[in-house]
Amino acid sequence: MRAQFVMSEISVGLRRNLTMTFAVIVSVALSLALLGGSLLATEQVNAMKGFWYDKVQVSIYLCNENDAESDPNCAKGAVTQQQKDEIEGDLKDLGVVEKVYHESAEQAFQHYQEQFGDSPLADSLTADQMQESFRVKLEDPTKFNVINTAFSGRQGVQEVQDQKNLLENLFGLLNGMKIAALFVMCMMLVVALLLIINTVRVSAFSRRRETGIMRLVGASSFYIQMPFILEAAIAGLIGAGFACVLLAGGKFFLIDNWLQQEIVLINFVGWDAVVKVLPLILAVGALMPAFAAFFALRKYLKV
Repeated sequence: MRAQFVMSEISVGLRRNLTMTFAVIVSVALSLALLGGSLLATEQVNAMKGFWYDKVQVSIYLCNENDAESDPNCAKGAVTQQQKDEIEGDLKDLGVVEKVYHESAEQAFQHYQEQFGDSPLADSLTADQMQESFRVKLEDPTKFNVINTAFSGRQGVQEVQDQKNLLENLFGLLNGMKIAALFVMCMMLVVALLLIINTVRVSAFSRRRETGIMRLVGASSFYIQMPFILEAAIAGLIGAGFACVLLAGGKFFLIDNWLQQEIVLINFVGWDAVVKVLPLILAVGALMPAFAAFFALRKYLKV
Protein backbone atom coordinates (compact mmCIF):
# COMPACT_ATOMS: atom_id res chain seq x y z
CA MET A 1 0.00 0.00 0.00
CA ARG A 2 2.81 2.40 0.87
CA ALA A 3 4.68 1.62 -2.35
CA GLN A 4 1.49 2.23 -4.32
CA PHE A 5 1.03 5.59 -2.58
CA VAL A 6 4.62 6.63 -3.30
CA MET A 7 4.27 5.71 -6.98
CA SER A 8 1.00 7.67 -7.25
CA GLU A 9 2.68 10.70 -5.67
CA ILE A 10 5.56 10.43 -8.13
CA SER A 11 3.13 10.30 -11.04
CA VAL A 12 1.25 13.35 -9.76
CA GLY A 13 4.46 15.30 -9.22
CA LEU A 14 5.78 14.59 -12.71
CA ARG A 15 2.47 15.63 -14.29
CA ARG A 16 2.15 18.84 -12.28
CA ASN A 17 5.65 20.05 -13.21
CA LEU A 18 5.78 18.67 -16.72
CA THR A 19 7.60 21.63 -18.32
CA MET A 20 10.23 21.84 -15.59
CA THR A 21 10.67 18.07 -15.65
CA PHE A 22 11.22 18.26 -19.40
CA ALA A 23 13.82 21.01 -18.87
CA VAL A 24 15.59 18.83 -16.28
CA ILE A 25 15.62 15.86 -18.68
CA VAL A 26 17.07 17.95 -21.54
CA SER A 27 19.75 19.63 -19.42
CA VAL A 28 20.79 16.35 -17.79
CA ALA A 29 20.91 14.63 -21.19
CA LEU A 30 23.13 17.32 -22.70
CA SER A 31 25.46 17.58 -19.71
CA LEU A 32 25.90 13.81 -19.41
CA ALA A 33 26.39 13.45 -23.16
CA LEU A 34 29.22 15.99 -22.88
CA LEU A 35 30.62 14.07 -19.90
CA GLY A 36 30.58 10.81 -21.86
CA GLY A 37 32.07 12.54 -24.89
CA SER A 38 34.88 13.96 -22.76
CA LEU A 39 35.66 10.54 -21.30
CA LEU A 40 35.74 9.00 -24.77
CA ALA A 41 37.87 11.88 -26.05
CA THR A 42 40.37 11.25 -23.24
CA GLU A 43 40.58 7.58 -24.18
CA GLN A 44 40.92 8.51 -27.85
CA VAL A 45 43.81 10.91 -27.18
CA ASN A 46 45.59 8.35 -24.98
CA ALA A 47 45.16 5.67 -27.66
CA MET A 48 46.48 8.02 -30.34
CA LYS A 49 49.48 8.92 -28.19
CA GLY A 50 50.33 5.27 -27.67
CA PHE A 51 49.92 4.56 -31.40
CA TRP A 52 51.77 7.55 -32.84
CA TYR A 53 54.51 7.93 -30.23
CA ASP A 54 55.52 4.38 -31.02
CA LYS A 55 56.08 5.50 -34.62
CA VAL A 56 57.86 8.77 -33.84
CA GLN A 57 61.15 9.28 -35.65
CA VAL A 58 63.90 11.86 -35.39
CA SER A 59 64.93 13.26 -38.76
CA ILE A 60 68.48 14.46 -39.32
CA TYR A 61 68.46 16.54 -42.49
CA LEU A 62 71.75 16.82 -44.33
CA CYS A 63 73.04 19.84 -46.24
CA ASN A 64 72.87 19.94 -50.03
CA GLU A 65 74.41 22.43 -52.45
CA ASN A 66 71.39 24.75 -52.38
CA ASP A 67 71.47 24.90 -48.58
CA ALA A 68 75.11 25.97 -48.66
CA GLU A 69 74.05 29.27 -50.23
CA SER A 70 71.05 30.04 -48.00
CA ASP A 71 71.40 28.29 -44.65
CA PRO A 72 74.05 29.34 -42.06
CA ASN A 73 74.16 25.77 -40.73
CA CYS A 74 75.42 24.63 -44.13
CA ALA A 75 77.90 27.43 -44.73
CA LYS A 76 80.77 24.94 -45.17
CA GLY A 77 79.06 23.26 -48.11
CA ALA A 78 77.09 20.14 -48.87
CA VAL A 79 77.56 17.03 -46.79
CA THR A 80 80.36 14.73 -47.88
CA GLN A 81 80.31 10.95 -48.04
CA GLN A 82 82.79 10.77 -45.18
CA GLN A 83 80.56 12.95 -43.00
CA LYS A 84 77.53 10.79 -43.84
CA ASP A 85 79.42 7.65 -42.89
CA GLU A 86 80.55 9.21 -39.60
CA ILE A 87 77.02 10.39 -38.74
CA GLU A 88 75.53 6.97 -39.49
CA GLY A 89 78.22 5.20 -37.49
CA ASP A 90 77.78 7.49 -34.49
CA LEU A 91 74.01 7.01 -34.61
CA LYS A 92 74.31 3.24 -34.54
CA ASP A 93 76.69 3.46 -31.58
CA LEU A 94 74.16 5.37 -29.45
CA GLY A 95 72.27 3.16 -26.99
CA VAL A 96 69.01 5.11 -27.36
CA VAL A 97 68.78 4.37 -31.08
CA GLU A 98 66.73 1.38 -32.19
CA LYS A 99 67.01 1.69 -35.99
CA VAL A 100 68.56 4.05 -38.54
CA TYR A 101 67.17 4.58 -42.04
CA HIS A 102 68.94 6.55 -44.76
CA GLU A 103 66.81 8.43 -47.27
CA SER A 104 68.61 9.70 -50.35
CA ALA A 105 67.65 12.86 -52.22
CA GLU A 106 66.16 10.72 -55.02
CA GLN A 107 64.04 8.77 -52.53
CA ALA A 108 62.91 11.99 -50.85
CA PHE A 109 61.93 13.38 -54.26
CA GLN A 110 59.99 10.22 -55.08
CA HIS A 111 58.14 10.33 -51.76
CA TYR A 112 57.32 14.00 -52.33
CA GLN A 113 55.89 13.23 -55.76
CA GLU A 114 53.75 10.45 -54.32
CA GLN A 115 52.34 12.62 -51.55
CA PHE A 116 52.18 16.07 -53.18
CA GLY A 117 52.12 15.29 -56.89
CA ASP A 118 49.08 17.54 -57.36
CA SER A 119 50.79 20.56 -55.82
CA PRO A 120 51.72 23.43 -58.19
CA LEU A 121 55.27 23.29 -56.80
CA ALA A 122 55.74 19.64 -57.73
CA ASP A 123 56.69 20.39 -61.36
CA SER A 124 59.29 22.98 -60.38
CA LEU A 125 61.23 20.76 -57.97
CA THR A 126 64.08 18.45 -58.95
CA ALA A 127 65.80 15.64 -57.07
CA ASP A 128 68.94 17.67 -56.39
CA GLN A 129 66.85 20.22 -54.48
CA MET A 130 65.67 17.61 -52.00
CA GLN A 131 67.58 16.80 -48.83
CA GLU A 132 69.16 13.56 -47.79
CA SER A 133 68.28 12.55 -44.28
CA PHE A 134 68.69 9.91 -41.62
CA ARG A 135 65.43 8.74 -40.02
CA VAL A 136 66.13 7.56 -36.50
CA LYS A 137 63.79 5.29 -34.54
CA LEU A 138 64.40 5.71 -30.80
CA GLU A 139 63.82 3.06 -28.17
CA ASP A 140 62.34 5.83 -26.01
CA PRO A 141 60.76 8.72 -27.99
CA THR A 142 61.41 11.11 -25.09
CA LYS A 143 65.20 10.82 -25.58
CA PHE A 144 65.24 13.27 -28.47
CA ASN A 145 67.65 15.62 -26.68
CA VAL A 146 70.37 12.95 -26.83
CA ILE A 147 70.23 13.04 -30.64
CA ASN A 148 69.74 16.79 -30.79
CA THR A 149 72.75 17.51 -28.59
CA ALA A 150 75.00 15.07 -30.45
CA PHE A 151 74.21 16.18 -34.01
CA SER A 152 72.88 19.76 -34.03
CA GLY A 153 75.51 22.11 -35.41
CA ARG A 154 77.61 19.26 -36.76
CA GLN A 155 79.22 19.70 -40.16
CA GLY A 156 76.95 18.47 -42.93
CA VAL A 157 73.82 18.61 -40.72
CA GLN A 158 71.26 21.25 -41.54
CA GLU A 159 68.61 20.42 -38.93
CA VAL A 160 67.60 17.84 -36.37
CA GLN A 161 63.81 17.57 -36.23
CA ASP A 162 61.72 15.67 -33.73
CA GLN A 163 58.37 14.49 -35.09
CA LYS A 164 57.12 14.29 -31.51
CA ASN A 165 56.94 18.10 -31.41
CA LEU A 166 54.60 18.06 -34.40
CA LEU A 167 52.37 15.52 -32.67
CA GLU A 168 52.38 17.53 -29.43
CA ASN A 169 50.68 20.42 -31.25
CA LEU A 170 47.94 18.06 -32.44
CA PHE A 171 47.47 16.52 -29.00
CA GLY A 172 47.51 19.99 -27.44
CA LEU A 173 44.62 20.97 -29.69
CA LEU A 174 42.71 17.79 -28.84
CA ASN A 175 43.29 18.30 -25.12
CA GLY A 176 42.12 21.89 -25.44
CA MET A 177 38.91 20.73 -27.09
CA LYS A 178 38.45 18.15 -24.33
CA ILE A 179 38.90 20.81 -21.62
CA ALA A 180 36.42 23.08 -23.41
CA ALA A 181 33.89 20.23 -23.51
CA LEU A 182 34.42 19.59 -19.79
CA PHE A 183 33.87 23.28 -19.04
CA VAL A 184 30.61 23.34 -20.99
CA MET A 185 29.62 20.08 -19.28
CA CYS A 186 30.21 21.64 -15.84
CA MET A 187 28.08 24.64 -16.78
CA MET A 188 25.31 22.37 -18.00
CA LEU A 189 25.48 20.32 -14.80
CA VAL A 190 25.11 23.49 -12.74
CA VAL A 191 22.06 24.43 -14.82
CA ALA A 192 20.64 20.93 -14.37
CA LEU A 193 21.18 21.03 -10.59
CA LEU A 194 19.50 24.43 -10.32
CA LEU A 195 16.56 23.17 -12.36
CA ILE A 196 16.29 20.07 -10.18
CA ILE A 197 16.32 22.15 -6.99
CA ASN A 198 13.69 24.55 -8.34
CA THR A 199 11.54 21.66 -9.56
CA VAL A 200 11.68 20.01 -6.14
CA ARG A 201 10.83 23.32 -4.44
CA VAL A 202 7.83 23.90 -6.70
CA SER A 203 6.68 20.31 -6.25
CA ALA A 204 7.02 20.51 -2.48
CA PHE A 205 5.16 23.82 -2.38
CA SER A 206 2.31 22.53 -4.56
CA ARG A 207 1.87 19.53 -2.27
CA ARG A 208 2.38 21.26 1.06
CA ARG A 209 -1.16 20.34 2.08
CA GLU A 210 -0.58 16.63 1.53
CA THR A 211 2.77 16.69 3.32
CA GLY A 212 1.17 18.54 6.24
CA ILE A 213 -1.45 15.81 6.59
CA MET A 214 1.24 13.15 6.39
CA ARG A 215 3.13 14.81 9.24
CA LEU A 216 -0.03 14.90 11.34
CA VAL A 217 -0.59 11.17 10.92
CA GLY A 218 3.01 10.42 11.95
CA ALA A 219 4.74 9.76 8.62
CA SER A 220 8.52 9.79 8.84
CA SER A 221 10.61 12.45 7.16
CA PHE A 222 12.15 9.90 4.82
CA TYR A 223 8.72 8.61 3.77
CA ILE A 224 7.55 12.16 2.99
CA GLN A 225 10.71 13.00 1.06
CA MET A 226 10.83 9.75 -0.92
CA PRO A 227 8.38 10.74 -3.73
CA PHE A 228 10.26 13.99 -4.41
CA ILE A 229 13.64 12.24 -4.48
CA LEU A 230 12.36 9.51 -6.80
CA GLU A 231 10.80 12.11 -9.13
CA ALA A 232 14.18 13.79 -9.54
CA ALA A 233 15.94 10.41 -9.94
CA ILE A 234 13.48 9.27 -12.62
CA ALA A 235 13.83 12.54 -14.55
CA GLY A 236 17.61 12.27 -14.31
CA LEU A 237 17.56 8.65 -15.40
CA ILE A 238 15.45 9.52 -18.45
CA GLY A 239 17.92 12.28 -19.29
CA ALA A 240 20.81 9.83 -18.87
CA GLY A 241 19.04 7.43 -21.23
CA PHE A 242 18.85 10.17 -23.87
CA ALA A 243 22.54 10.92 -23.24
CA CYS A 244 23.38 7.25 -23.91
CA VAL A 245 21.38 7.41 -27.13
CA LEU A 246 23.30 10.55 -28.18
CA LEU A 247 26.66 8.87 -27.46
CA ALA A 248 25.73 5.68 -29.32
CA GLY A 249 24.34 7.70 -32.22
CA GLY A 250 27.48 9.83 -32.36
CA LYS A 251 29.63 6.71 -32.41
CA PHE A 252 27.56 5.06 -35.16
CA PHE A 253 26.87 8.01 -37.45
CA LEU A 254 29.76 10.41 -36.80
CA ILE A 255 32.66 8.01 -36.24
CA ASP A 256 31.77 4.66 -37.85
CA ASN A 257 30.01 6.01 -40.93
CA TRP A 258 31.96 9.21 -41.57
CA LEU A 259 35.25 9.89 -39.76
CA GLN A 260 36.63 6.37 -40.18
CA GLN A 261 36.13 6.67 -43.95
CA GLU A 262 37.53 10.20 -44.14
CA ILE A 263 40.50 9.82 -41.74
CA VAL A 264 41.97 6.37 -42.18
CA LEU A 265 45.20 7.15 -40.27
CA ILE A 266 43.43 7.31 -36.91
CA ASN A 267 42.31 4.22 -35.04
CA PHE A 268 39.14 5.52 -33.39
CA VAL A 269 37.75 4.20 -30.11
CA GLY A 270 35.57 1.12 -30.47
CA TRP A 271 32.19 0.15 -29.12
CA ASP A 272 33.82 -1.44 -26.07
CA ALA A 273 34.88 2.02 -24.88
CA VAL A 274 31.36 3.37 -25.42
CA VAL A 275 29.78 0.42 -23.57
CA LYS A 276 32.10 1.02 -20.58
CA VAL A 277 31.00 4.66 -20.34
CA LEU A 278 27.23 4.06 -20.55
CA PRO A 279 26.75 2.53 -17.04
CA LEU A 280 28.61 5.49 -15.52
CA ILE A 281 26.32 7.90 -17.38
CA LEU A 282 23.22 6.08 -16.12
CA ALA A 283 24.52 5.97 -12.54
CA VAL A 284 25.36 9.69 -12.51
CA GLY A 285 22.03 10.49 -14.16
CA ALA A 286 20.10 8.73 -11.38
CA LEU A 287 22.22 9.61 -8.34
CA MET A 288 23.03 13.27 -9.05
CA PRO A 289 19.37 14.46 -9.16
CA ALA A 290 18.48 12.24 -6.17
CA PHE A 291 21.18 13.80 -3.99
CA ALA A 292 20.30 17.30 -5.22
CA ALA A 293 16.66 16.70 -4.33
CA PHE A 294 17.58 15.27 -0.94
CA PHE A 295 19.63 18.31 0.08
CA ALA A 296 17.06 20.70 -1.40
CA LEU A 297 14.29 19.06 0.66
CA ARG A 298 16.28 19.41 3.87
CA LYS A 299 16.11 23.15 3.41
CA TYR A 300 12.78 23.73 1.71
CA LEU A 301 10.54 20.95 3.07
CA LYS A 302 9.89 21.40 6.76
CA VAL A 303 9.48 17.89 8.06
